[in-house]
Parts: sequence; structure tokens; C-alpha cells
Amino acid sequence: MSLWTAAEIAATTGGTATADFTVDGVSIDSRSVERGDLFVALAGVRDGHEFAAQAIADGAAGLLASKRVDGPSVQVAETLQALEALGIAARDRSSARRCAVTGSVGKTSVTQAIAAGLALAGASHTSVKSYNNHIGVPLTLARMPKATQRAVFEIGMNHADEITPLSRMVRPHAVAITTVGPVHIENFPDGETGVARAKAEIFDGLEPGGVAVLNADNRWFDFLADRARAAGAKVLSFGSGEACAARLTGFEVDGGRATVSAVVHGQPLSYDLLQTGHHWGLNSLCALLMLEAMEVDRATALEALSRFEPLAGRGAEKLVHKPGVPFTLIDESYNANPISMIAGFRTLGARKVEGRRIVALTDMLELGPDGPAMHAALAGPIEDAEIDLVFVAGPLMKSLWEALPTTRRGGYAETAAALAPLVATAIEPGDVVMVKGSNGSRAGLIAQALAALDGPGGGF
Repeated sequence: MSLWTAAEIAATTGGTATADFTVDGVSIDSRSVERGDLFVALAGVRDGHEFAAQAIADGAAGLLASKRVDGPSVQVAETLQALEALGIAARDRSSARRCAVTGSVGKTSVTQAIAAGLALAGASHTSVKSYNNHIGVPLTLARMPKATQRAVFEIGMNHADEITPLSRMVRPHAVAITTVGPVHIENFPDGETGVARAKAEIFDGLEPGGVAVLNADNRWFDFLADRARAAGAKVLSFGSGEACAARLTGFEVDGGRATVSAVVHGQPLSYDLLQTGHHWGLNSLCALLMLEAMEVDRATALEALSRFEPLAGRGAEKLVHKPGVPFTLIDESYNANPISMIAGFRTLGARKVEGRRIVALTDMLELGPDGPAMHAALAGPIEDAEIDLVFVAGPLMKSLWEALPTTRRGGYAETAAALAPLVATAIEPGDVVMVKGSNGSRAGLIAQALAALDGPGGGF
């Protein structure tokens, strides 16, 4: 069965179809168009209409456009508004049970862990990549097949008033806030308070009688729980306290796996994960409660969690066989903030290693005027975790460099690209190297460079 017909698209968007066609998917990027897609020509840095012909040549079955284009199309007044209308129509024509995840840290990983459970339970749908903004959310909805039974959506924000319209678009039956912390605070005059208030916007679209899964270990729990209850939600908490619906009692790492011990609704529970980051104790409990709210049975949920592998740039590990110098690379390069940095140090510090514990760090962005101090403050958690060597890149990380004792200083560079060879030449057999930083400060370049050392001839 096709996802959309031209007639359905036209009726939904108030547009006019220039031809009859059917589509099996929806795309906004001509570089990733698949055969049978609807290509939506959005305005942006480049006008999507410029790529319409290429999209058709690459197999798109039709176009959603607001300008004249060559090829079968539905002509609309404004393409983003049309995409939103298509998303809402997809929601309304389906009986799918829907949930949504937000949070300062961990929302993508938790979303995908939930998605793994939904996939085992039946016909499901989820966000791809981190499609969590004003374009990504309606796009994910528009891609949802009518026969979907359960769906999970990731919702993000950089400013106030961004989550409310997206939550109302999804109208979730359950929501989760993984945690609230000092992320994007340069965009909030009242700092972390503003971040918490913005995250609470996810309750604005919650279906009546819905479930809110919240982190009781986070200092904003009471504020968020009050907001959730005011929206009519049933609150389920996860954390380390005895009052939690899902209470973490232990997290033990052995090689590339971890064992979680917990008490869920008063019943002891133990299960294994492929994740070794200590934060995955709470992440997995959040996912369990969300899967419960999505009417997925416990056995299916635990099976999915036991199979769920670390996402690229979010804790994925690689044994790099650099000639004569085998070492373990932990790629945490996708993003960073003070909360996730400290969690990463804690995980690395708890790990048994044959060599040394090394971190390669790049700037954490969008922290506002307190950014330098927040970077310098990482020196304490690094010492607590007994990290042996620290390499840093970027003007903000210079503050951490200056706060480190000389015995821990591995190297400093202005850019990630310049830091990578310094790290590579310092590695010794058996070392474990964690790379972490904000995506915008290019930490991924260091991870890629270290991974490329694998095998004969690897090197700079």
C-alpha cells in the first residue's frame, strides 16, 4: 500500500495536483531521495525548488512545491505549512499510540532504545537521525504509515516556545524528559530555569490521561512533575530514590556489556545491556517505563534493550589495531554539555583498563557567558575519575587546560583537526581513549582520525 496518493496530498494540503502519482516515502533532501519518494521543496539556505529536477531524475515519484517545477507535483502556497498539514493528517488517519522524548541529555539514544522495543512489539514508526525540530517532527509524522500501531518521536529545542507546537502536532499518549541541565542556556536569560520551563512544554500536547516519565534524580523533578500533573498526566519516575516507580540499585560493567539491577513497581529486576556508559542505568529505566506506557510487555522491552547497540558518536566503541599499538576508542563525539561530560568521565573512570585512561575534548557550545568557567570546572570530575591524560581543543577548552595539573596535560590545539595527531602519537598499547565535544566544535574529526589508524599502514 502506498504512503500517499497525489489526490490525498492535494486534499490534505489544500494544493492542486498536476498529475496522478503515488509515493512510498517523503524526503526533504535531494541527496537522499529514494525511488518512489515525495520530494518536498523547502526554502532554506538553498531553495529546494532548485533541486526538484534532480530529485525526479533520482527516482522521486512526485514533488510538493510552491513554484512551477518540471515533473508531477502538488502545488501549494507554502511547502513547510503543507508538510505540517501532511504530518497532522498522517497522525489523524492512524490509530497509532504515540510517545515523545525530550531532555537536555540522552534524548536521541533513549528515543532509539524505545524504538527498538516498539519494533519488536509490532508495526512501528520512529524518527530517523535527530529529526527533532520544526522540520524533522512534521517530516517524521508525514512518513508514518496508516497501519502503524506505535510510534516514538524525538522533540528538541534551542529556544523557548519551540516544543509546544511540536508536542501539539504529535499529540503523544506518553512523554519522557530524560533530564534538564545547562544546555543552550545562552538562549535563556534566566538560565537553566528557562531550559526547564521550555522542556515542560512537552506536556502541552499530551493526550488527556497521558503518562509523563520523569527523572527523579534531576533537581527539576518537582517542577516538572507539577507541570505534568497540571496537564492531567500520570507521573512515573525513574532514579535512585525509593519512591521511584523504577529505581536503579546497581550498574556493573564487564567487558562490552553492563548488568542493570533495579526495582520496578516494587519488583526486583536484573537485565543486561550492550551499553557501558553509567548513565545507561537511568536511560534504560526511562525506556522501560515508556515502553510500559506504550503497552509493550516487559519481556519484549527487555529483549530489545539487551540487543540495543550504542549509536554512532554516542558511546560506540572500537578496538583500533594501530600497528603495534592496539587501543580502545570510545566515540562520544556527537555532542557534549557539562552533564554528559561528567557522565562520560565517570564511566571511563569506573572502567578496568590495561593502559591509561585518555580523553580528547573539544568545546561545549551554547553555554553563554559562564562557558569558560563551566569548562574549567571539568577539572574536578576528571581528577575524581582518575583520568590519566587530557587533550583539549578550542578557545573554551583553553580554560580547562589552564585548570589541569601539568601531570594530566596531554596537549592543546586551537582546532580539533590540529589536536588529532597529538592524540594519535601519544597513544600506547592498551589505552582507552574517549573523544567528546559539541558537534559544532568538530570532535568527530578526532574520532574519525583515530578510527582510521586501524590496520596496516594506519597513521598520520
